[in-house]
Formats: sequence, C-alpha cells, structure tokens
Amino acid sequence: MNFALILFVLAVATGLVAAADALWLSRRRPAGAPEPWWVEYPKSFFPVILAVFLLRSFLVEPFKIPSGSMVPTLEVGDFILVNKFSYGIRLPIINKKVIEVGSPKRGDVMVFRYPEDPSVDYIKRVIGLPGDKVAVIDKHVFVNGAEYRQTPMPDYLNRDRIFYSRQFREKTGDVEHSILVEDDKPGAIPHLESYPFRDNCAYNDKGVTCTVPPGHYFMMGDNRDNSADSRVWGFVPDENIVGKAFFIWFNMSEPTRFGGFK
Repeated sequence: MNFALILFVLAVATGLVAAADALWLSRRRPAGAPEPWWVEYPKSFFPVILAVFLLRSFLVEPFKIPSGSMVPTLEVGDFILVNKFSYGIRLPIINKKVIEVGSPKRGDVMVFRYPEDPSVDYIKRVIGLPGDKVAVIDKHVFVNGAEYRQTPMPDYLNRDRIFYSRQFREKTGDVEHSILVEDDKPGAIPHLESYPFRDNCAYNDKGVTCTVPPGHYFMMGDNRDNSADSRVWGFVPDENIVGKAFFIWFNMSEPTRFGGFK
C-alpha cells in the first residue's frame, strides 16, 4: 500500500472542497445556514492531512521493523523514525531528488525501496559506496582492501528462536555496531539471483567480491547469516533511497527499547 499516494489524494480532494467552498459554495448558501457535512468534514480534515503528508514526505517518516535481518541493532516490532532529508530533498510519490543535501555514508542504517519490488521498503546498513570494491569472504568484510575488524562479544540470545548466535562489534566506516554470525551457516551465498550489474560481482565457495557501480550502494543486514541483501539481490540505486533511520520510538513487546542506535 502506497500510503504517501493515499495521503496525497486525500489532501487534494479535501483541499479542492475547501477551495470550492471559499470561492463559490459559501456565497450560494443563505446567511447563517450551516455548512453541509460534505463541506464541513473535508474542510476540517484538510489542514491535518496536508500537515501529515508534508511531514512524512520531507521531514520524518515512521516505519515498523518486520524481520530480524538487522538484529541486534533493530528488533522485530521496533517502530523507528527515518530522516527524509539526510540524503537530499525528494519529490513525494515519484521519489525524485530535487535538492542535494547529503549522501549515504558507510555505516548508515538506511531505508530504501527493494530493487526487485519498489512497493516494498527494506532496511539495511550501508557497506559500500559507489566505486567501492566490497568483498565478503568467510563472513569477514573488506572494503577497498581494508578489513572491517570484528571484536568478539558475549553470545546473543534470540528469544524467539531460543538460539545463541556469535556476536561481534564491527566498525563500518566511522560507525561501530554489533553484528551476528552463525557458525553453522556457510560462507557461500545461497539462492543467488540475477540483477542489474551482476557482472560486477564474482562468487565462490567463500563469498562474493563486488565493485559498486556509480549511483548505487552495497547493503547488508547486521544479522549476517539471516539477511537477504546486496550479496543476493544486488545493488540499491540512488533513486530507491527513502531516508536514514536514526531513532527507535516504541516496541510493543519491549517498551524499554527507546532511543537512537548505530
């Protein structure tokens, strides 16, 4: 469901009724006559709908985390806020960038439209920028030849699966964050798909090495062995970017989960 499109249609419809009443309908009503419901309701809702549409389109948009691909950074059920202008001002609905403000950095947690189905929003971490050479070999990440060092941490308990995963701190760009690795999962990439710029990647039984094409990004989940990401379905084009995730504001299962994250 394209909620932005629904808000846009509602804002236009209620705005037209409000404008028609101001310019024409009110003058045709007898003095002191009440507004009909089909004028009163749209006029009342129009400023609210317009404010929500503009807020979601240009400032901040809420999202809910549906899967565990970003555990332990983001848990299933987290409600997060996404900054819509960190990576440029974009026209709503068509998502076309009109004002350059900033660009994604390695380590950012980013929401984007899934390249294979742009009606679906995904969230992953930025690993590689345009022009980067990214290698994921035996579950270790190398960018332009430099390894993202992993520092062991206590094992992480997945309470839904009652399963422990190995946990590490990894520094991606300037951002230090946690990742999960499962020893029983192979380093080779399963379920390999065809995607644009597929020739930029070379796969083997240890992992994958890719050169990120211009205007694209290489994304990975922090739950490394339980994330379908750029290793499987390829690169994220700039026009698919939604915004930068930056804040957890609620989780019904864990009310204490509140605040910023890396």
